[in-house]
Amino acid sequence: MSGLAQVCDPAVGSGMTSLRTRERLAQRLLAAGLEDDAVIEALRQLPRHLFVEEALASRAYEDSSLPIGWGQTISQPYMVARMTQALLEAGPVQTVLEVGTGSGYQTAVLAALVRRVYSVERISSLQARAEQRLRALKLRNVRLRYGDGSTGWTEYAPFDGILVTAAASGIPRRLAEQLAPGGRMVLPIDCGRGQVLVRLVKKRGGQRSGYQHEVLEPVTFVPLLGGVA
Repeated sequence: MSGLAQVCDPAVGSGMTSLRTRERLAQRLLAAGLEDDAVIEALRQLPRHLFVEEALASRAYEDSSLPIGWGQTISQPYMVARMTQALLEAGPVQTVLEVGTGSGYQTAVLAALVRRVYSVERISSLQARAEQRLRALKLRNVRLRYGDGSTGWTEYAPFDGILVTAAASGIPRRLAEQLAPGGRMVLPIDCGRGQVLVRLVKKRGGQRSGYQHEVLEPVTFVPLLGGVA
């Protein structure tokens, strides 16, 4: 967490961006049932106000999603923590593919917890902004790409974990195929009557049918789209 430690100092920010405010957010996450100390600490340390528009900085530490433009949102801290915990709780993860960089907030949380994060964003303006923010935080274990994340990033596959931040209409086969044996993917799926958060695990042996999945909870995300914008 060295990159975060350099910028997440108690002296950074005041009022709504203070460390005390971040501590209140951490306590709300604990009260909501999240229990991974490392994940909670990553969110406690990360200055979320840097990932939203200045006009929304006073709301940055609310447990709510906020608009970031182009019809996209920064996920609520609970959901960022929930998805991260679901990805990591089955054991150590070294490399993670994130589909949908967005503001870069989820990317930064992952970067504090795993060896390498590969993140793809289909909206060029969002990708450029996220790159600036993550560079300012001196997170050197993140590699970003502008492109269609629904196809994954075959150059660096297989991945120990894949985290998708938009709702797919089913399990994206091209992403599942890029999981390492024993790897897991956490993603929202639109099942017609609503969306649910799912964890998919690739069984060791890697057969086409060698996957198991678990439904975690109801969620609401923007849809997963292909192509670029």
